[in-house]
Amino acid sequence: MMSTRSARPLFDPLIVRRALRDSLLKLSPRHQLRNPVMFTVYLGSALTTLLFVQALFRTGDESPGFILAISAWLWFTVLFANFAEAMAEGRGKAQADTLRKSRQDVIARRLAANKLYEMVSSSELGVGDIVVVKAGELIPLDGEVIEGVASVDESAITGESAPVIREGGGDRSAVTGGTRVLSDFLIVRCTARPGESFLDRMISMVEGAKRQKTPNEIALDILLAAMTIVFLLACATLVSFSQYSVLSAGRGTPITLTVIVALLVCLIPTTIGGLLSAIGIAGMDRMIQANVIATSGRAVEAAGDVDVLLLDKTGTITLGNRQAVEFVPADGVDVARLADAAQLSSLADETPEGRSIVVLAKQKYGLRGRDVEGLGAHFISFSARTRMSGVDLEGRQIRKGAVDAMESYVRERGHEFPRSLRDRVDQISKSGGTPLVVVDDGQALGVIYLKDIVKGGIRERFAELRQMGIKTVMITGDNPLTAAAIAAEAGVDDFLAEATPEAKLSMIREYQAGGRLVAMTGDGTNDSPALAQADVAVAMNSGTQAAKEAGNMVDLDSNPTKLIEIVEIGKQLLMTRGALTTFSIANDVSKYFAIIPAAFASTYPELGRLNLMGLSSGILSAVIFNALIIVVLIPLALRGVKYQAVGAATLLRNNLIVYGLGGLLVPFVGIKLIDLILVGLQLV
Repeated sequence: MMSTRSARPLFDPLIVRRALRDSLLKLSPRHQLRNPVMFTVYLGSALTTLLFVQALFRTGDESPGFILAISAWLWFTVLFANFAEAMAEGRGKAQADTLRKSRQDVIARRLAANKLYEMVSSSELGVGDIVVVKAGELIPLDGEVIEGVASVDESAITGESAPVIREGGGDRSAVTGGTRVLSDFLIVRCTARPGESFLDRMISMVEGAKRQKTPNEIALDILLAAMTIVFLLACATLVSFSQYSVLSAGRGTPITLTVIVALLVCLIPTTIGGLLSAIGIAGMDRMIQANVIATSGRAVEAAGDVDVLLLDKTGTITLGNRQAVEFVPADGVDVARLADAAQLSSLADETPEGRSIVVLAKQKYGLRGRDVEGLGAHFISFSARTRMSGVDLEGRQIRKGAVDAMESYVRERGHEFPRSLRDRVDQISKSGGTPLVVVDDGQALGVIYLKDIVKGGIRERFAELRQMGIKTVMITGDNPLTAAAIAAEAGVDDFLAEATPEAKLSMIREYQAGGRLVAMTGDGTNDSPALAQADVAVAMNSGTQAAKEAGNMVDLDSNPTKLIEIVEIGKQLLMTRGALTTFSIANDVSKYFAIIPAAFASTYPELGRLNLMGLSSGILSAVIFNALIIVVLIPLALRGVKYQAVGAATLLRNNLIVYGLGGLLVPFVGIKLIDLILVGLQLV
C-alpha cells in the first residue's frame, strides 16, 4: 500500500526518461497547436529545415551551416518546452501509476433482499448496493457506513500508517474503496459505480495531461498569442521593407528569411510560452504533495486569489481538546488539597480533559504513583443525567462536574456554595474557559480551569495572512463571550459564534457579494451548503460523502489546518507564473538589443555601431540563449518561486527587482558568453 505523497527528487531518472520520450511525441502538430507561441516556433523550425535542404542542393539565402545551426536550435527550443511540460506531467503520471497498482477487483458480500449474502465481484456492484465488510477485508467501493464501528487502514489513500475509526450515522461515515477494515465489521451502502470511485477520480486528477486550463492561464495565453501575431506581422513586413531599402540606396543586402525567422522567435515571448503549461501542472502537483486532491486547476488557482478564510475553531485554531491549565481554590482551601482531590476524581477518566487534570497535578504538585487499589477506590463514571463524575474512598466522596450540577450537589448535602467561588467561575467563563467544580464530602474545594489551547504558532500564521491581505474568520459553536476570548488569543480578524449551517452560508454570501473570494473547510453533511457556496471548499477525507461532493478539494489527511497550506500553494502558483512572465518579457527586451543590430547590419551597415557587446554572431547567440534559458528555468517552474507572506505592493516590488531587473541583465551576460564560446570553438 502506498500513499499519493511523492518522495521523488525533482529530476528522478525514471521521470526524466519518460519526459524525454514524451517530448518527442509532443512534436505532433495537433499538440503544438494548443500553444500559439510554441506553434509559431514549431513552424519556424520546419521552415528553416526546408531552407537548409534548399541550401544543400541549390543556392540558399544563407550558408548551409548557419541555417542548420539556426534550425537545430529552434527545434531544441520546441523540444525543451515539450520537456518542461512532460516533466511536470511525468510526476503526476508516476503517482497515477502507483495508485493504479493499489486498485484491485475484490470479492464482496452483497446483502440481498432476503438478508442473505451473495458473493459478487466489486465490478458488479452499483450505487445503493449494501455490502458487509469484515476484519481483514478490503472495502470494495466508495460508500457510507450505515451500521457498525470499525478501525480502517487508509494508508493506501492518505499515506498515514495509523488506522482511523469509521462508524455509521456521523461525520466519520464515509469510506473509500480499496481501504482495509482492520477490526470488527461495517455495513456499507455503495455511493459510486465501478470506475467512478474516489481512487479512480484521484488517478484522473493527478494526471497532468488531463488538466484543464484556468481562466487566468487562458487570458495569459490570449495575451501571448496577441503579442506573437503583432511581431509576426511586423517581421512579415521587414522582408519587403529591407528589399526596398537596398534597391533605393543601391547598397547593402536584404535581410534573409532565415534571419527573419530567428528574429521572430527571439522577439515573441517564447520563454513564458514554453513554461506556462508546466507551471500550471506543477502547481497541481504541489497540491498532490500536500495530500490534497483538487477537482481542477481552477480550484488551485482560486486558492491563490482567496482573501477570506473561514476556519473551524476546534482542531484548526485550537488543539481540539480542552486542557486543564490551573487549579483555582476556594477561600481558605489549600491549592494542594484541591489538586489532590481533582487528580483522585480523574484517575479513571480516560477523556483528554481527565488525563490533562492528572498530568497538571503531577507536574505542578508532584502527585504521582497513586495506589488506587490500596485506597479502595470506587470510581463514578460521568453521567449525562448527573453531569458529574468522581470517586468514593473509605469515608470520603469526591466529585467534579459542571457548575450548576455541583452547586445543587453541595446544597443537597447541607453546605453553601461560596459566593467568591461563583465569581471565579464567572471570570473563567468570560475568559473563554470551562470551569469544573471539585467537591470533597459536600464542600466545594475550588475550580479546575479547562481551556481550549490555541495551537502554537497559529497567531503568527494569521499575522502572515493579514500581511497578504487575507481576512481570517473563526467559526465556532461556542457562545459569543467564549468565542471572543479565543479569537483574541488566536489573533483572528473576526469570528462567528453559535454557528449554524444557515449562518455559515449567509456569511459566505455576504462576503462574496462584496467581491471577496472565500475559502472554508468542512467534513459534515451540515457543512455541504456552505462548501458548495465557497470559492475554495476543502472537504475532509474522513467526512461524509455529501461534504466531498460539495467541495472542490479533498484533504486526504483530514487536517483542517491544511486550508492555510492550500492557500499558500495557490499563492505560490500565481507568484511563479507572474515572476516568470515578468522575467520573460524583460528577457525579450534585452534580446532586442542583441539581435536587431545583427539582423539589419547587412541592410544598414551603420547599425553595426549599436553592436555594443561586440558580438561576432549576435543572431545565432541569441537563438541559442533563447533555447537554453527555458532549460535553466525548468526547475523554477516545477518547484515554484519561494513563497513569501508579504503584501501585494511588496510582492510586486520584489518581483520587478529580482525577475524584472534580472530578466534585463541575464541575456546580456548569457548571449555574450555564448558568443565567446562560439568564437573560441571557431564555429563563427
